[in-house]
Amino acid sequence: MTDAGVVKEIFEILDPVVDERVRRLFVAAGAMVFGYGGISEVSRATSVSRETIRSGIKELMGPEEISKGRIRRKGGGRKKTVLKDPSLRTDLESLIEPATCGDPESPLRWTCKSVRRLSTELKAMGHKTSHRMVAELLHEMNYSLQANKKTIEGTTHPDRNGQFQFVHGKVKEHLSSQQPVISVDTKKKELVGNFKNSGRELRPRGNPEEVLVHDFIIRELGRAAPYGVYDIGQNLGWVSVGIDHDTSAFAVETIRRWWYSMGQQAYPKAKRLLITADSGGSNGARVRLWKVELQKLADETGMDISVSPLPPGTSKWNKIEHRLFSFISQNWRGKPLISHEVIVNLIAATTTETGLKVRCQLDTNSYPKGIKVADKQFKEINIMTHEFHGEWNYTIRPRSP
Repeated sequence: MTDAGVVKEIFEILDPVVDERVRRLFVAAGAMVFGYGGISEVSRATSVSRETIRSGIKELMGPEEISKGRIRRKGGGRKKTVLKDPSLRTDLESLIEPATCGDPESPLRWTCKSVRRLSTELKAMGHKTSHRMVAELLHEMNYSLQANKKTIEGTTHPDRNGQFQFVHGKVKEHLSSQQPVISVDTKKKELVGNFKNSGRELRPRGNPEEVLVHDFIIRELGRAAPYGVYDIGQNLGWVSVGIDHDTSAFAVETIRRWWYSMGQQAYPKAKRLLITADSGGSNGARVRLWKVELQKLADETGMDISVSPLPPGTSKWNKIEHRLFSFISQNWRGKPLISHEVIVNLIAATTTETGLKVRCQLDTNSYPKGIKVADKQFKEINIMTHEFHGEWNYTIRPRSP
């Protein structure tokens, strides 16, 4: 057996049981024993790069490096792709943002797009990546890889993904031009009174909060109907706590209060307002009163008001659910909602580490149900439907300058 063969055999025996520093020093010692041409000879025998062997020789020639006990020099090793390519994570987020879903009460999320598809799209954008790297990044971003069947919620529409892309494009367009974009919805109605509220709160051991045994509505207190407005660009929230019915008039009045209390200050030059919402409820796409009330608001503010709802069956994807309502639920968990004042104060005290701030106000107005909108009144709405699903996406413009 040749000298190179002996080195190769010894290297194969040691390789599984030694760390990279010992491995590097062994091949370096072999190259030094060979003398001239030893680096190339040992590199061919062990498949270790010439650069690694040269690094090992430098360590052997400088004993002070060995005494430090470091396997790699400080800063050594392959650099992470995200460090060499800072825009990789940002571009990945832009690809999955329109197709992100999950339980708003949980930090885990998932995306409809496969890691291989995301990897292909990132490569088309000029990034050097792989599907394994995309999977690792998604895991770091609290995404959970799940089967496609787990992403289906409610009724499936053939243009579901198309509507998500349309909404995402409109939101991006408005935010880039410093125009307000809000997400709106009604939070679950709550009984007002000394009733049990889900969740736990720290209290002395053996001394839980005592609440009523039965959850029967107290007529004098009734129910609270929180309707929220979440400002996507500013990370700010407004909640009106209603004491009457959840109607379109109540929904638009909440948007009106948000605008005059918060929105107008944040967007003094606003000319357009984009509203994203669910496809049903008081702000549903088919509700005539919703459009009539929005026309009144457009006439008051002089702004074009565009509405682009999420496709049917995707209510949990509404940003207000996981950026505002979920934190309100966490803030008042385990606390009996004994009065409207308590509810308002608990909502207004909701904050997050990302800077969310919330303002809340009690709305004592009456909003009767069953209001009919006549055809003549409906035809007076200055509405422009968009080419893509005009029954969902439309803009209401002021009827006078």
